[in-house]
Order: sequence, then structure tokens, then C-alpha cells
Amino acid sequence: MTLATDARRLEIAQPYRWTLQRYHQAVAAGIFDGQPLELLDGELFEMSPEGIPHAGLSSDGADYLREKLGGQVKVREGKPITLPNDSEPEPDIAIVKPLGTVYSTEHHPYASDIFG
Repeated sequence: MTLATDARRLEIAQPYRWTLQRYHQAVAAGIFDGQPLELLDGELFEMSPEGIPHAGLSSDGADYLREKLGGQVKVREGKPITLPNDSEPEPDIAIVKPLGTVYSTEHHPYASDIFG
């Protein structure tokens, strides 16, 4: 990308776009050293710490959903979900299909696994 100013052209650096595959490789290689990051639309964002009210309300909300929905669903707290636009956010609460050990052995929930 270039920017024209006063008959001069300045080259503007483009941010590196991460794919899910490269992001997972970097995580597995320990590149980020446990730094709390989220991949959103191919860009990495540092996650801010949860405050006490946020953590408490999220936990209470998840407990309530588990009580009301029982074994019909799996309620995940602060765990990654994989979306098709090179995103892997970690929502406070996600209600997903109960697929046994799939989420612990094969992959994070996909968009099609999430109840909306």
C-alpha cells in the first residue's frame, strides 16, 4: 500500500495476518511464552486481566446455565472457539454441543458447534 503526499510516495507497512494454522504452530512452539492473546480476524490482541466482578458474574452465569441446561449442552468458560475468519476468541461463556472428548483431544468448538 502506498500513500501519496506532495508528489512523494510513502510505503506503509501492512500488519502480518495470522492464519489459524500458523497461530497454533506458534502457540505449540512456545513463541508467546504463555502471554494471554486472542486471535481475531487474523490479528493478535493482548487480553486484559479479568476483574473480580467480571470473573464472579461470568462464573455465576456459567453455573446457572449448567444447572438449567444439564447434560444437553457443554458450558465452557474462557476457552477458545474456532471461527472461520482466522479468529479464535476466548469468550467468557460459550454454550456448545456436548461432543465427548472431541474438545480435549481433537479441536476447539467450531462455529457450527456453538448454540446461538
